[in-house]
Amino acid sequence: MRVVLADDSTLLREGLARLLTDEGHTVTAAVGDAPALVAAVAAGPPDVAVVDVRMPPGHADDGLRAALEIRGRWPETGVLVLSQYVERRYAAELVTGSTGGVGYLLKDRVVEVDEFLDALDRVAAGGTALDPEVVRRLLAHSTRTDPLDRLTPREREVLDRMAQGHTNAAIAARLYVSQSAVEKHVNAIFDKLDLGHAEGYSRRVLAILRYLDP
Repeated sequence: MRVVLADDSTLLREGLARLLTDEGHTVTAAVGDAPALVAAVAAGPPDVAVVDVRMPPGHADDGLRAALEIRGRWPETGVLVLSQYVERRYAAELVTGSTGGVGYLLKDRVVEVDEFLDALDRVAAGGTALDPEVVRRLLAHSTRTDPLDRLTPREREVLDRMAQGHTNAAIAARLYVSQSAVEKHVNAIFDKLDLGHAEGYSRRVLAILRYLDP
């Protein structure tokens, strides 16, 4: 796949570029600030942009705001945020404003190279890849009445893994249950979130958005 990298750490940026090149991917640009990221994508939209949150020029949420701009102008380009921080306002907008092709991983929680590469593949394919800690922090600051109270603990576990971008088969493997059991939980989730008759829309996407909506 074609990848643009954006991180103000030269060491991390060059390390990721070497890793991706060794895996057979093409790094079309590796930049250190948010304006250069947008310019690189504009010059030739990649399959995925890997983006840090706190970057020049403001060293605040510049990278995340650039990611939102990329998703708005080039929706076919996936965005994988790789950062030490969860900037809740723009993170929620990025995650809930997209039906796929987005990911948000915390650097210090990515312990295996394969984990990162798997997330990159999922985002490039139009899926999602969300660190459970990112999901937890977004939900912790929700001020609305929680419509998810009707879900059982197991259904919440299934929905949490759906929000991370896993398929039913992958969820079954992680929860050590059968795929048919997961499918029953998913259908129960749709019913309890009043998505049983959401014609013309993906009920799975709607359930995830309801789960993540701050």
